[in-house]
Amino acid sequence: MAQPLQRKSIFRSICGGLISALSLGFTVGTGIPLLLYTYDKTSVLFLLTGIALTACFTAFALLAAIYTKDKAKGIGVTIIMWFYFTLIYDGIVLFLLFQFSDYPIENYMIALSCLNPIDLVRILILLKIDIAAIMGYTGAIFKDFFGNSGGTILSTIILLLWIVIPANLALRKFNRKDL
Repeated sequence: MAQPLQRKSIFRSICGGLISALSLGFTVGTGIPLLLYTYDKTSVLFLLTGIALTACFTAFALLAAIYTKDKAKGIGVTIIMWFYFTLIYDGIVLFLLFQFSDYPIENYMIALSCLNPIDLVRILILLKIDIAAIMGYTGAIFKDFFGNSGGTILSTIILLLWIVIPANLALRKFNRKDL
């Protein structure tokens, strides 16, 4: 920070470097075998959404690192966020689904699935490989909403918001932080 550089450019360089390095690792580890053995629209979608999730959780990690002063606490916050988005959130949604199964909650389930980037990506991939047929009525609703081009565009915008909002919050805190 002793060089005459703006904090915004430093933060964007750190964020861009982390996202590009992690995305390159994901692409090499997952993308090359996926594209070599099953090159189709679904594999390209899987690769692109995996890179988007990498960027999303990198932004969350930067946010946690900037808001916490202790390294161990920052790692703990990041692990708890990952644990929440992968397991706890799905448990809460399943609980709500079973508690309110007598009511028409389809639109609420679509909104709840947009509040978790992992669920959003999971639904997009499941719909592209036509597994929605075995998901029953819920799969038909998801296919009706996310299956058309408008739903895909909306889910892409929501996924981009999952990347941009935490990164901007981290940038705002980084600009105000006393180094």
